[in-house]
Order: sequence, then C-alpha cells, then structure tokens
Amino acid sequence: MDPTNANTALASAFVEELERGGLRYAVVSPGSRSTPLAVALWRAPEIEVTVIVDERSAGFFAVGAAQASGEPVALLCTSGTAAANYHPAVCEADESAVPLLVLSADRPPELRGIGAGQTIDQIKLFGSSVRWFCEVGTHRADDDGLLHYRSVACRALAAARGETRPGPVHLNLPWREPLAPVPVEGAVTATDPLALEGRAGRPLTAVTRLDREPSAFLLEEVAGHIGDAIAGVIIAGRQLDPELREPLAHLARAAGFPILAEPTSQLRCGSHDRSHLVTTYDQLLRDEHFARSVVPDLVLRFGEMPTSKPLRTWLADSGADQIVIDPYGGWNEPSRRAAALLRADPTELAAGWATRLEKEERGEPRAWIEAERAARAVLDGELGGTEISEPALHLALGRAHRDGDLVYTASSMPIRDQEAFLAPAGTDALFLSNRGANGIDGLISSGIGAAHASGRPTTIVSGDLGLLHDLGGLAALRGVSTPVRIVVIDNNGGGIFHFLPQAEALGEGEFEALLGTPRGVDAGRAAALFDLPHRRLESLDGLPGALAAGTGVIEVKTDRRAGVEARRRLAERVAAAIGGLR
Repeated sequence: MDPTNANTALASAFVEELERGGLRYAVVSPGSRSTPLAVALWRAPEIEVTVIVDERSAGFFAVGAAQASGEPVALLCTSGTAAANYHPAVCEADESAVPLLVLSADRPPELRGIGAGQTIDQIKLFGSSVRWFCEVGTHRADDDGLLHYRSVACRALAAARGETRPGPVHLNLPWREPLAPVPVEGAVTATDPLALEGRAGRPLTAVTRLDREPSAFLLEEVAGHIGDAIAGVIIAGRQLDPELREPLAHLARAAGFPILAEPTSQLRCGSHDRSHLVTTYDQLLRDEHFARSVVPDLVLRFGEMPTSKPLRTWLADSGADQIVIDPYGGWNEPSRRAAALLRADPTELAAGWATRLEKEERGEPRAWIEAERAARAVLDGELGGTEISEPALHLALGRAHRDGDLVYTASSMPIRDQEAFLAPAGTDALFLSNRGANGIDGLISSGIGAAHASGRPTTIVSGDLGLLHDLGGLAALRGVSTPVRIVVIDNNGGGIFHFLPQAEALGEGEFEALLGTPRGVDAGRAAALFDLPHRRLESLDGLPGALAAGTGVIEVKTDRRAGVEARRRLAERVAAAIGGLR
C-alpha cells in the first residue's frame, strides 16, 4: 500500500487485491482523472500494462486478451466520454461471456451536473450488459475505506470470472484532487493491519468456483436417452476448451453420432480422433433431399449455436429433442425448442456419457460420413489450386496454420466462409472470434490483444471494411512481440449483403450506396501509416511464405459478385455429388 496520499493508498490497496486475486493484464488509456489507478497498475510487479490511446481499440484489445487467456483483463480510462467508447467491447464481452474489469475514473459527486469539464453521467453506463456495477465512492484512507476498496476488488474479480456466467464488471471510481502521487501529510489514518496490508500472499477474500460436476442421475438419465436415439447428432459450436476434444470424440464413437463442428468449437482441427467429424454440413444441408434424409430425433449441443443458416433452419424444422450443454448459466438457445439446458461441465458430461455407452458398439453414422467425404472431394477439387477466391483462401489458410497458432476471424463473411470451407486437420490451432454481438468493429484490436496475452503466432482474418472499422487498432502492434499476420480480404465493400433479399429488392445504385458500401480502402497505405510490412497475395501458393514472413498486412484482392456465383456453384456441385450416393 502506497501511503503518499489518500488516493495512492486507496488505489494501491485496490490493485494489490487484483494482483493477489490473479489479475495479470491491464489496458490503460491515458487521462488525468485516472492517474491514481494508472500509477498503481503500472507499479504492480505482477500486472502487465498495455497503454492504448483509443478507448474503443483498448476495449477490444482487452476482449481478445481475456478470451485468449481465459482470465479477467482490467480496462482503465479517465472520466467523460472515454468510458462510453468501451461500450461495444462491453457488449461483446457480455454476449460472449468474456471476463472484463472496466474501471472508469470519474469526477466526485460535487462536480457532476454543474457543467464541470469532461463530466457525463457514468452511473450504470453499460446498463444490463455488466454482471455487476459498483459506484465505489469517495472514501478516506482509514480502516473502513481501505477495507472497502480491497473488498470491492475481490468481489469484482469473482463476478467477472462468473457467478455463474463470466462477463464484464463495471466499477466507477471518483477521485478528488490531488490526482498525482504528491505527498499529503496525515492523509492515511488507517491503523488496522488488515486494512493497511491485506492478507500477505493471498486476497482479502478468496472466492471458490462453483462446482459444475454432473450428478450420477444426470449422467445416467441422459445416457439412456442417447442410447435410445435412432438418429442422433452432436452439434459443436463456439467454445474455448481444447480439453473437450477427446471426450466428445469418444462420445461420438460410443453413440454412433456425427459431430457437426464449426472451427471455433476447437473440434475441427487437432490431433484428436476426427473419424465422426462432419465439416461440410453447411453445404450438405443446403440440399433439401439430404437434409430430409438425416432428420435427427436427438441433438446434443455443446458450445454456442453455430453460425450456419442452413444448420439453424434444419434444426428448427427437425422437431428433435435438443439437449443444450450450457455450464455458465446463460440462455444460449435461439431456436427456443430445447428440451433441457444442462448446467454442468461439458468435458465431464461427454466423458461420463461415453463411458456408459461404449459397450453398445453402435456403428458410424454412414449417411453423414459418406456425404462428408463426397463433399470434401468436391471442395478440395474445386478450391485446391492456386487461384484466389474467398472460399479457396480459407482452405489454403487451413493448410498453412501450424501447431500453436491462434486464428482470430471477423464476423460477416470471413467467419461464415471459415465455417463452410475450412477442412479438418491435425493442426492444433486455437480459433477465436467476436461472435457474441457479431460486430466487425474492434476485430483488429481483439486479435492483437489475443496475440499479446497468449504469445501465440496469430493470424487475423478480416474484410476491408473490418480493417477500416478498426484502423487505429494497428497501433497496438508496436508492443506485441509474437508474429501477427493480418489477412485482409479486400472485395471493396460488404460482401455478405449480396446473399440477402436486399440484393434483389434494391436497385444497383441504392444497394451499392447503402449496403455494398465500397470505400476504396488501400491496405498497403494503411500498413505504411503504422510502418508495417505489406504483402499483396497474387496466388494462393504464396500464402505460406507470406504468413511465415511474420508481422504485417497480407492483402488478398477478390471480387464480391464473382464470389456469390462461386459459392452457388460449389453448393450445386456438392448437391450433385451427394445425389450420386442415393
């Protein structure tokens, strides 16, 4: 605890508790009112501080860092509109269950609402998007004040980590002068050793995690339903735990179920058994005959609902009993048809069910596996060359990823193309995305934050509009030592809108102005602005070399309209291939 003045004492006691509670990363945006906390964070030996001027970029940097590390990241800004710029990142953290600790400095109550500079209403600024809000208050550095700050820090970390669902926490901290660490004699009046020092080597209040071990009844009951199912399927959506791979693969073998796995489930790529994996479901389920032929009577869903619209439509129309594994107390059930939401550890559930079913020796889901092989043969044949297209790029990226890589993919078309075209592989890579609120804002910052927190070589996959949305985020690369390759798919606008009814309903001029939105972003000039290497990909065989060259911007020029026709042609050829299996 720093006794220089009351503010330094309160701020340093607060940060001591964060440090002892396991906080290791903080992102600070400069400002005067936040000085007490900024100095305390900077001086904490176990907390690494990254300074990012733009608060919106800082917020998404923290989202990426927290998602990659699985631990809370602190965000600190000054008073006024600074904290309002965190709001998009807070929304993403809320929807994605990412632990954030948002610390907004504020003017004291006597300076609010009277026209004092850099002052807005910051009370409950983020509404229902946070797990907990606390107006920490103005306190003396006495026993009660120091204990209050220590206790708030402990509670905030616990709430961010999840009680039961992880997410953002907002603490509003008003400070009176002096904001700088200047000595004020007699400012610290505390005498209680617990207030002054806390508990050496551990938090003031330790909080245990909730036990999500499934009961024997739950394991037996659901295993019985799985065993009775005639045509079951496992859906693997976005989740972060690679430890789920083997138990889920074991369950699929024991149950005879296919696993329809999107990349961000961490199931599509890895050294685990992939014999029951189906990766082409987005293409397969576009064919009505095939979709009708594989209607399930039981669906087990691990992770969030995948992005694929054909999959979502098929599930909604199936009438199947859906059992959703949601250990964090959310309500991730957009179909509104689930029979049960299970609040238990996914890995233990999968392992427990597999153990109870493995003696039944059910066969493989032949229709799914044969269709997967046929579809993969089409995609590999059509996209396996060196000609650049958006679908082919994701196939080539999959071949270029290496063990230990981190891949951060933008919403809109990149995440959909990754789901539709990325081939299964033995590569042990971590796939992340901002698919909670599904925005493209902040993608560059999130990817850089994930690279910084994880130390993994990172590939960020974005469109040209995604780059434009977060151009200032490139500045954060200056402090990141691990390679960060930013692949910019430049089709001069918003490609996804060509797949929506608006493309047919609007005239060409209206569509381009309102939805196509060509902006002429020059990725090379953007890279030069931040002194980054720039490489333009002329052929897909140059992709491995471009990635191996290290940090920089890799520009990939594509054509929006040609991409629409290419995807439609692929769907037709996959349908013809699986039609030949009938």
